[in-house]
Amino acid sequence: MDMSEALVLGGGGVGGIAWLTGVLTGLAEAGRDVTGAGLLVGTSAGSTVAAQVGSGLSLAELYARQVDPARQSAEIMAEMDMEKFAVEFGAATASSASVPELRRAVGRLALEADTVSESRRRAVIESRLPSHGWPERALKVVAVDAESGEPRVFDRTSGVPLVEAVAASCAVPGVWPPVTIGARRYVDGGVRSMANVDLAAGADRVLVLVPMGATEPFPSEQPLERAVEELRDGGAEVVVVAPDEASAAAIGGNPLDPGTRGPAAEAGRAQGRALTLAWGRS
Repeated sequence: MDMSEALVLGGGGVGGIAWLTGVLTGLAEAGRDVTGAGLLVGTSAGSTVAAQVGSGLSLAELYARQVDPARQSAEIMAEMDMEKFAVEFGAATASSASVPELRRAVGRLALEADTVSESRRRAVIESRLPSHGWPERALKVVAVDAESGEPRVFDRTSGVPLVEAVAASCAVPGVWPPVTIGARRYVDGGVRSMANVDLAAGADRVLVLVPMGATEPFPSEQPLERAVEELRDGGAEVVVVAPDEASAAAIGGNPLDPGTRGPAAEAGRAQGRALTLAWGRS
């Protein structure tokens, strides 16, 4: 694996998982397969796709698992109004004097929320992953400690099972239960940053796919635009891809709706085919 190349995949619910898979598939069909990158960085939905790519399953099979109802993972329907979500969390965290304090406030809300059980949610994550073992290549999965507000980056040296790491990264606060790992509980890595692009430092070429666009849902010490600028200042070639108009419409206003998977995957595939990248493998 070429460690000079990094693939950074951001958060965005089941619609985001489908879109990411579609974009990667479309790129490969256009002769720009980027899934061989030596470093994978995954946040929330992106952690699922990064783990799927790292499993070794072909893009064709991963794509089929998004568009073929017979192969789709068993998901739990969740209602998520993005505007309401932003307002509610904005009000709850308005008094936070610092970014870490804000993350702790979000963590408290997540710990107090009425959600499905951890075991039921874990079963969903388990069904998404073709392999439950960490890949040999570098994979970084981002979550946030619900109590301390401190970020945690899991990898194969962390001593944490892949399913738990991905479940933690996907634990949308207020929607899904925080994930227990050891004596700690963790929430979605998007609470730190939607894509955590800074974790790709050291790579010469970085492709960033952000299903929800470049806007951060929470204040961050490493917002996407600043992290990209810093990587470029360090000499890296960085390309950021957000959904085009058709893809955004396919993902829709509730990216947690399993019904978005087919349309989002198809729109992402079309968008990926149309992208022009200076790197990747045919």
